[in-house]
Amino acid sequence: MMTASLSTAHGAPASPPRGAGRRVTMQQVAAEAGVSVSTVSKVINDRYGVAAATFEQVTEVINRLGYQASLVARSLRNHRTNVIGVLIADFEPFSTEVLKGAADAIRGSGYELVAYSAGGRVDEHVGWEHRYLSRVMGTLVDGAILVTPTVTDVQFDGPIVAVDPHTGRSKLPTVAADNLRGARLAVDHLLQLGHTRIGMVTGRPDLVSAQLREQGYREALEAAGLPVDEALLRSGGFESEPAGAAAHALLCLPEPPTAIFAANDVSALATLEAAAALGVDVPSRLSVVGFDDIPEAVYAPSPLTTVRQPMRQMGHDAMDLLIRWIAGEEVSDTQVTLATTLVVRGSTGPPRAAP
Repeated sequence: MMTASLSTAHGAPASPPRGAGRRVTMQQVAAEAGVSVSTVSKVINDRYGVAAATFEQVTEVINRLGYQASLVARSLRNHRTNVIGVLIADFEPFSTEVLKGAADAIRGSGYELVAYSAGGRVDEHVGWEHRYLSRVMGTLVDGAILVTPTVTDVQFDGPIVAVDPHTGRSKLPTVAADNLRGARLAVDHLLQLGHTRIGMVTGRPDLVSAQLREQGYREALEAAGLPVDEALLRSGGFESEPAGAAAHALLCLPEPPTAIFAANDVSALATLEAAAALGVDVPSRLSVVGFDDIPEAVYAPSPLTTVRQPMRQMGHDAMDLLIRWIAGEEVSDTQVTLATTLVVRGSTGPPRAAP
């Protein structure tokens, strides 16, 4: 184990600061550096009136002791925290990928990032943004990214960017993916393979992204001259358990579909599990297409054919927008729609010929 000793300005060993393990205080930094608290404050806030040698000495002590100014105190003093928040309802695959992209964009910007979630409280499907923002905006963060917000009519003192808002287009600057085109790509792929009886495990009916994916499914069938059989649509709610039940119901129909388009990858993976439980081979008897291209998609027993929405890029672009807004650039009317692409893997193939 590596250890480090503390030394005084004269080179003699110094005892660790009192209360080791607690937050290092400005007073401790001043005592260790042999200067006044006001001098430490000037160094921390990069103010004039400190000699270069003293500035370097205090900075060395700050780094060595690991002093961090309180975010709340810093915001009260400077009206800035240099921290940006990413607010999410829960840490699920989509929001985690968006968060990675936001972290990519903030690197080297001088800002820090904090992710805030209440852990997916079941009583907060709608309106969680207001409570989250009231806790962090202005005192903890200089701006925020809302990932899949349920409402966007939020009024807070600071810039806010929305990623894939449930309500669709927003008055906030927004970054989203082309859900409609992505769904058409998925169903067109199945049609080109020769499938004509294509089912769908739909998403949450209150979300615009789910509505657009179902619309794309319907439009692709209609463009191919095929009627939409309502019996082949079952709600999966974007969640594994109900999606698995929906897929099971479809596969147990007297005339089951030969292909299923699932509204997200979580639902598609649940569909693969339902097929395996029923002894339905993928892809010889059932083709499955998902939507998102989460990391787990490639590791399925039948690697998942899916529509890739650039989740990480969505987080990156949202963070870039927010940083530019904080810097004073006008971005309030910005609406970014990123392209979706089809990724073909092993879960799709031509329908098996009738015996």
